[in-house]
Amino acid sequence: MPGLASIQGLWAPVALAAVILQFAVPSNHLVQYGGDPLFTLHFAIAMLAYSLFIVATMHSLVMLAEEKWLHRGVMPPFLRSLPPLLEMESLLFRILIAAFVLLTLTVVSGVFFSEQLFKRPFQLTHKTVFGMISWVIFGWLLAGRYFQGWRGRRAVYWTLGGFAALLLAYIGSKFVLEIILKRA
Repeated sequence: MPGLASIQGLWAPVALAAVILQFAVPSNHLVQYGGDPLFTLHFAIAMLAYSLFIVATMHSLVMLAEEKWLHRGVMPPFLRSLPPLLEMESLLFRILIAAFVLLTLTVVSGVFFSEQLFKRPFQLTHKTVFGMISWVIFGWLLAGRYFQGWRGRRAVYWTLGGFAALLLAYIGSKFVLEIILKRA
């Protein structure tokens, strides 16, 4: 979509913040594992899912801004070149479907690696609970879209809520446990 090139300028500060954050977090807080190729695959799928959800979240924020400015009747130059909201919404759901499939694979494979990592079968941890909550939120959103025709602000807010839960699942628990409480 040619109009989507105009939002790249909006994404650049987010990418810069991510790079700076990577250097700000001490290296001993990185994921460490035994080198199992199947766990590597699980981790790669999870990172792809998280990345797509970040893209979907940024996309939904741009949609929210576009709708807000449309109601005002005056569009800023960087929003004028965007595709119509219906096209933006259609793209949002295509991103969400791909991300949801990857998140489903992550949740399923995570159950299998739970025993390998923690020496116990499935554990109900902070990460597991919020990961499942985000999976339910995104599943509910996609079902609502398919069966009820959900769109617009409802879709954007569900996307933001699902991403918040996903963020709490991993980053939130790591931040609280390792940075604030100083537990490794």
